[in-house]
Amino acid sequence: MLVQDAVKKAQKKMGLNGKQPELPAKSLLELWQQSVADSNERPAYTCLGQTLTYGEVDQISRRVASYFQKQLKLVPGDRIAIQLPNLIQYPVMVIAAWKLGLVVVNTNPMYTVRELVHQFNDANVKAVVVLDQFYETLCEALPNTSIEHVIVTRPVDLLPQPRKGFLSAAMKLMGKRPSLPKGDWIAFPELITGSSNYSVHRAALDDISALQYTGGTTGASKGVMLTQGAIMSNIAQSLAVMDILPEPVKYSVTVAPLPIYHIYAYSLCMGLMPATRGHSILIPDPRNIPAFVRAIKDFKFEVFCGLNSLFVALLQDKDFQRLDFSRLRMTLSGGMALMESVAHDWEKTTGCVVSEGYGMTESSPVISMNPSGYERIGTAGIPIPGTDIKVVNENGVEQEVGGTGELCVRGNQVMAGYWQRPEQTEEVIVDGWLHTGDIVEVDAEGYIKIIDRLKDMIIVSGFNVYPNELEQALTIHPDVAQCAAIGVADAKAGEVVKMFVVSTNPDLNADNIIEFCKENMAGYKVPKFVEFREELPMTNVGKVLRKDLKAEEKAKQVTAPA
Repeated sequence: MLVQDAVKKAQKKMGLNGKQPELPAKSLLELWQQSVADSNERPAYTCLGQTLTYGEVDQISRRVASYFQKQLKLVPGDRIAIQLPNLIQYPVMVIAAWKLGLVVVNTNPMYTVRELVHQFNDANVKAVVVLDQFYETLCEALPNTSIEHVIVTRPVDLLPQPRKGFLSAAMKLMGKRPSLPKGDWIAFPELITGSSNYSVHRAALDDISALQYTGGTTGASKGVMLTQGAIMSNIAQSLAVMDILPEPVKYSVTVAPLPIYHIYAYSLCMGLMPATRGHSILIPDPRNIPAFVRAIKDFKFEVFCGLNSLFVALLQDKDFQRLDFSRLRMTLSGGMALMESVAHDWEKTTGCVVSEGYGMTESSPVISMNPSGYERIGTAGIPIPGTDIKVVNENGVEQEVGGTGELCVRGNQVMAGYWQRPEQTEEVIVDGWLHTGDIVEVDAEGYIKIIDRLKDMIIVSGFNVYPNELEQALTIHPDVAQCAAIGVADAKAGEVVKMFVVSTNPDLNADNIIEFCKENMAGYKVPKFVEFREELPMTNVGKVLRKDLKAEEKAKQVTAPA
């Protein structure tokens, strides 16, 4: 049986129509306008102790749009970069961009000068909105870009007095806010003190809404062209899965700690939340666990959006364990592999089963989800409606259920291509199928199990070894907090496994790790080398950077004496 047949059977069993659901609106702006029209006074976003309604956010966005159009002369199609953490200014800027037909370029605020220059020049960014603490780095990049306008905002810019004054004073005392030098930049408050009149742009479904840059794990990062239609299709597809919940997701309070500049959180906060008239609790710094817990302790939240490393950090916090989870009915996990032990601990603490999903930037992002009531821990769920999948081996031959190979995806949520890179687009979209680069298995019930990234696969004496599988097995060890597996060159086997370990027990040694692995995995999968670390290199969204570990090992080989 081919995997798509298994998927159709599963969707039918769960009451899902496998076809592409009807779009909730003709554009992202229209979707937002609908939410303002019928939920004007409902809370939309909360951050730093302040809550703004849908109507209030819209009014601020109108003033920003007016300034952009009348003062900065921005026109439909111009690219605007948003270089911010999770502050209410983020959705304000995105909605203003939608009103004018600007293309949003989501930018990691922690980018280096080199990364900023590449992204801004590649996208031909015309304006950038940046947080004050990242302005100095941006200044170094600006002379090598064609950016015309810089808007600088402080975390407190949308807060009312006296809270604004108190927080400003506290931040200055702690040395957390820089003194900005004089320069050709615009202070955010200037944008919201003037007119709210502007000429609205009505976007078409095939218009590019966002350039979402990939992580650049293989060469320079690429701009993924996400159209209005692709993002809207994915919102409709995700809503169809959520609609089988016993209780509707409308008006849910959602904890949103993952950065909006990442496609996972962008889709949630700027798509699914307006579509359901939900209330997003934005967390500017999710690594500050005490502040995170204080920010959500007074809310009876119903949805929690996270990933494995964040769940681990929260579960270790005693104040988090004391929170009221009585209303929590959906925990979404994506962005990295969810360890089964973490999923079980989360359910034990919160009473909520984790619903793991899978997606990628190139698919706007959701490809599969675990529907509520049908969760299967250790899988990425079943493909969402309107999504066709197939699994192919290294020769492109389609595999049946249970076979292992690369996942290929087809659906309306797939990107229009890579910005100004037709050759690379043709490499990943072949005959209408997006080749994900992920190795998977699909079982007879249509559930997808992600084995690993194709490029991360280790080949030991001709055997395929998947780092995720090894890491899942080792994290069962009570003294292992984190681990990462990579392949290192070996004259005899081609490659062997090296495991990097973060331990909670200073007495744990390499022999202990190897012996544990021998008991839990086949011999060729057992690591030949073990290195202990205080921490592992990670992205801002909590993914372990195997590529950095590989680069370190490669550098050692180059510098090693002959």
